[in-house]
Amino acid sequence: MTTEFMNIRNLLNLRVRAAMTAANIPEQCQPMVALGKNPQQGDYQANCAMAAAKLMKTNPRELAGRILENLDLSDITDHCDIAGPGFINIKLSEQWLSNQVNLLRDDTHQGVEQAQQPQVIVIDYSAPNLAKEMHVGHLRSSIMGDALARIFEAQGHQVIRQNHVGDWGTQFGMLITHLQDQIELDSNVKLADLEVFYRESKVRFDAEENFAKRARANVVKLQAGDADALAMWERFIDISVAHSETVYSKLNVTLKHSDIYAESAYNEALPGIIQTLKDKKLAVESEGAQVVFLDDMTDKEGEPLGMIVQKSDGGFLYSTTDLAAVDYRCHRLMADRCLYFIDARQSLHMKQVYAVSRKAGFATDHCTLEHHAFGTMMGEDGKPFKTRSGDTIKLSALLDEAVVRAAQLLSDKASDLNAADAAEAARKIGIGAVKYADLAKTRTNDYVFSWNTMLSFEGNTAPYLQYAYTRIKSIFRKANLKAESVTGEITVIEPAEKALSLKLLQFGEAVDQVALDAYPHQLCSYLYELSSLYMKFYEACPILRSDIPVEVRNSRLQLSDVTAITLSRGLDLLGIEVMERM
Repeated sequence: MTTEFMNIRNLLNLRVRAAMTAANIPEQCQPMVALGKNPQQGDYQANCAMAAAKLMKTNPRELAGRILENLDLSDITDHCDIAGPGFINIKLSEQWLSNQVNLLRDDTHQGVEQAQQPQVIVIDYSAPNLAKEMHVGHLRSSIMGDALARIFEAQGHQVIRQNHVGDWGTQFGMLITHLQDQIELDSNVKLADLEVFYRESKVRFDAEENFAKRARANVVKLQAGDADALAMWERFIDISVAHSETVYSKLNVTLKHSDIYAESAYNEALPGIIQTLKDKKLAVESEGAQVVFLDDMTDKEGEPLGMIVQKSDGGFLYSTTDLAAVDYRCHRLMADRCLYFIDARQSLHMKQVYAVSRKAGFATDHCTLEHHAFGTMMGEDGKPFKTRSGDTIKLSALLDEAVVRAAQLLSDKASDLNAADAAEAARKIGIGAVKYADLAKTRTNDYVFSWNTMLSFEGNTAPYLQYAYTRIKSIFRKANLKAESVTGEITVIEPAEKALSLKLLQFGEAVDQVALDAYPHQLCSYLYELSSLYMKFYEACPILRSDIPVEVRNSRLQLSDVTAITLSRGLDLLGIEVMERM
């Protein structure tokens, strides 16, 4: 019997790999263990025989038989059999599941296996433009990146958060120029509403040729370190950073001020980036600008795509800064993985940055550069989510509205919460609902923003999962018991107990999958399935009924507690809070 907890899929992969070796199957053939498609036939299945048989030019079912002859699973399975062209079905025993769920109960990592070789993982996320307030377009990057940061840390990796905020460029030239003009009129000018100030400067930039010229000149001054330009720039930065930190606090996002590594931080490195590109014959002059042409990326006419890295007036672009960021992260931070959570509209740009970084040596060979693109939040009209007037919705206002709506929802339900607890519950439900509605959608897809759907207590929503957690907690309150006081072993006998236990043991697998390909919705799906299975268990397996034997009651109470812990841990990895009462 296994004496320490181990991820089921990893354990089965090891056992199947050993059987394949014994059956003289080449090492490059993988075990390919996956969840069973039909629980009646098997909890897991090994799909290795078909691929291996193709390579070895033999019959897959016969090969599956050879694997099965060498497969030692007597300690964990009821039986294994072969189905179809060569699938090996694996049915786990109730005794082994009981043993494993007891080990899981005492596992401080809730079944998340710790990395044997921890990596340095740099995550670029959120990245608001500090010239204006954060809007709904920043939501997806902020919460997806944060979820991955939490997940990697749970696995034992070193995570370096990088908030690559836009604090440089033309928009600041606009703002500085507008501020200069305002100061001439009023030396005590205040910047209470940066958004209004930005809109005013943008109107002038588009309408006044002389203003636009002065704004561009101020950008060059700023990049050259002009003292007056820098002083004005700092006024905008201070206001914007304070606003961003308020939003992160509301969102329960783990980004701190120290995680900001802005565009301006790379300013001194930019001339060196250009020089390296020139030295390596990558950057060439084109119409006065420095451009890198990529032969392996072409436009519609088949011509090499060009990436401008320095303008004709000597100014740098965000492409230059992105190259400097790759160099810094690979050579200074010594990253093994660099993950970028940037929307899909930047896909071509990121491909260019990665390609140039490889060619120029800014990226190291051992570091992966990963652009995890995402779609757009849409309104119910099928267009990008905006106000009725067509303005971009401020993220802070959206979150405030979510809390107000959640409070109204709670007030419509019978509840014994006092005013303070009700307000706290409304905050957790409202913010959680917004975050989960986003995270639960496949990252690469657009999705429709719907208050009614996300705040529902039914279906795959945060309120449903939060309610499942509070329901378990209410069982212990009703029994007048603390979870830690319940003793005895967990025994898995009934079908609903087995289904719930198996799902609990798969938490680490779900976390591993998200860490591998950065799709948070996979963890959301897992938690929803877990909650649904608990509700079925609750109906099928009475816990506190007077005729239930003490040992059965205690087993089911502990199974309930492990479920609550897993739900809480899973939601925490998504940055969503739970509450004891609702």
